[in-house]
Amino acid sequence: MSEPDRLTAALTESGADLLAYFLRRVERDDAADLLGETMVIAWRRVGDLPVETEPARMWLFGVARGVLRNYTRGKRRQRALAYRLRDRLHQEVVPAADQGVDVRDAIEHLPPELAEIVQLVHWERLTLVDCSALLGIPASTARGRYQRARQQLRVLLEPQSSGTLARDDRRPTDNSTSSESLARQKGSAR
Repeated sequence: MSEPDRLTAALTESGADLLAYFLRRVERDDAADLLGETMVIAWRRVGDLPVETEPARMWLFGVARGVLRNYTRGKRRQRALAYRLRDRLHQEVVPAADQGVDVRDAIEHLPPELAEIVQLVHWERLTLVDCSALLGIPASTARGRYQRARQQLRVLLEPQSSGTLARDDRRPTDNSTSSESLARQKGSAR
């Protein structure tokens, strides 16, 4: 019997037992994934499969045990990372929910390819060269998109422009300062 045939026979004979092994230790969806990973590793290492039936079965359980240990280590690392991120987020100063609303609104009104380059540069702190590599476009295209985005944002964020997203109550309508406008409003209310 060839090695692939022996492995097929061993997996057919032990597959249900291997699945039960995983089900007793992890969630159902994860158990199925771990069984699949065990099969893939067994196929890769088919040359190590013992010829006799019982040693072949034990070999498969050894592979399954290694897969489970890797899974457990990965879950442990994942939890540790989640705790570190949670702690870090609690330590960082988070901007107020309404801070930058006008800018976010303006970015949402940009074409998707321009909005993405602005977000990558300003929110993710990537260079235009890094953006071009990430997006799979030439650096000159990234620079052009960024320039167009800046021009469109400037128009969208200008007070009194037809494309403005700014709230009228936040910006004075004449050349006076905000404090002068506020003083006039208070005076007219009396």
